[in-house]
Amino acid sequence: MRKWLVMFLLISMVMVPALSGCQRGASKCEFRIGLVTDVGEVDDKGFNEAAWTAVIQAAKELGISDECRGYIETQDAKDYIANMESFIEEGAKVVVTSGFAAAQATNEAAAKYPNVFFIGTDQWYDNPLPNLAGLVFNEDESGFLAGALAALMSKSGIIGGVYGTDVVPPVVYFRQGYENGAKYVRPDIKVLGAYHPGGLASGFTDPQWGGETAASMIGQGADVIFGAGGKTGNGALEEAAKRGVWCIGVDVDQYYTLTDAVKPYLLSSAMKMITPGVVDLIKKAHSGNFTSGQVFGAAALAPYHDTESKIPQDVKDKIAQITKGIQDGSISTGVQK
Repeated sequence: MRKWLVMFLLISMVMVPALSGCQRGASKCEFRIGLVTDVGEVDDKGFNEAAWTAVIQAAKELGISDECRGYIETQDAKDYIANMESFIEEGAKVVVTSGFAAAQATNEAAAKYPNVFFIGTDQWYDNPLPNLAGLVFNEDESGFLAGALAALMSKSGIIGGVYGTDVVPPVVYFRQGYENGAKYVRPDIKVLGAYHPGGLASGFTDPQWGGETAASMIGQGADVIFGAGGKTGNGALEEAAKRGVWCIGVDVDQYYTLTDAVKPYLLSSAMKMITPGVVDLIKKAHSGNFTSGQVFGAAALAPYHDTESKIPQDVKDKIAQITKGIQDGSISTGVQK
């Protein structure tokens, strides 16, 4: 008995910090949903948090109790499969994985567990499986719109972008779209840009570097900063706001995720509509009409919110025109994938 108690305490010490909203040993769930995050934390104010919001929303709409959904924060990329299996051992019907880096592990897990539905955000699969959906986005499109907005709002003729690691293709697409969009509306614009040098290990969790990099760009004359890289990008946005400089968020409508101090300077956000895309796929899995393969979610600019009155009408009209052009194919972002 004593030996069993010691083992239980040791397991609890290991698991409790990583699991949230999903109690081990809870009553049996007919439909359990688990989220395995990328190495960025679940409160990254970006795609991890958007995926978790989707799990919460889908569970609520389907009448699934809180104890039947949860997340595990991945501390190291080698733990992706182990984290997924932790939910599968508890009877999960759907496992959502977040981020490009988890694609291979998600594919392997889907092949190993054909009776479990897997949803991977920002993931592309060469050989899709019937129980696996990769939710992807045209980051270049929302990045293009963000760049056009930045260039149109710039008075100095210099804008900047602070990014997570270039190991992740969507980050590269955001940057290329941003730079091409800026030059589309203003060919003489100067665009500063920097990728975090730390790779997947720290590329999305370094707000200090993001802030310092943004400060350097502002020192060079940049008067609009695009932050695209989880907490790293958030550091850039916060630094821009602190200095009274316009900024543009990423992944989700960051007006709802950043501090009040940033909101007066947040022009918009280059969004990937992660939450509605994941919610839709979870509900389809629940109904037995799962959509496997590659699923394209919507990409768009967020509303202007507090800066609505500060953006001239001709700028809004130009952004609307470009949005329409991208949607109907008459305008190309020029980004090769």
